[in-house]
Amino acid sequence: MAASNLIVAAMEQLSLALRQALRAAAQNDKAQIAAHADRLSKLAWQIGLVTLAGVAVDVGRCSESGDMQALSATLARLERVANRSLTEIWDSDLEP
Repeated sequence: MAASNLIVAAMEQLSLALRQALRAAAQNDKAQIAAHADRLSKLAWQIGLVTLAGVAVDVGRCSESGDMQALSATLARLERVANRSLTEIWDSDLEP
């Protein structure tokens, strides 16, 4: 039960970090995008979401480099991968 609660809390934090990164992107705040992507990456690594962590690292790098086309593409990928990852965790948690 404690492990399940830990995973739920981590997923909530992942979701929050994703929303914050996307909000920072909408405001064109590159420093905050990088900060939230870094946080997202660390959280994803902690619960074994390696692909999500890697994409978050890529978002941070693109934000820091100022490559807006790459940033836009990696943010879109981050959102897709995060949604898929979180959905898979929720779905697997519901299976008997």
